[in-house]
Amino acid sequence: MKRFKYLSWCFILLAVLLSDVMCAVTAYGYASIETRMEYGMTSAPPDVAFLWIVPFGAGILICILIAVFCQKKYRISREKKTDSC
Repeated sequence: MKRFKYLSWCFILLAVLLSDVMCAVTAYGYASIETRMEYGMTSAPPDVAFLWIVPFGAGILICILIAVFCQKKYRISREKKTDSC
């Protein structure tokens, strides 16, 4: 079924977009905390911004796993179609 192929590509695209957003959020958080630290508004080190990698990384991993699952389903359905001919 072609829907599994399209689902696989959609989840791959979502994983790529999540990785781009993760980079932007982490960079902004790092710069924001670093600036606040300069003016004495926060006591947290700028490295705390890297904690954003955990939820984004989990989302990226889940998207990749779903894409692999959909790709396998697509290949299985394609093999069944060729076997029946």
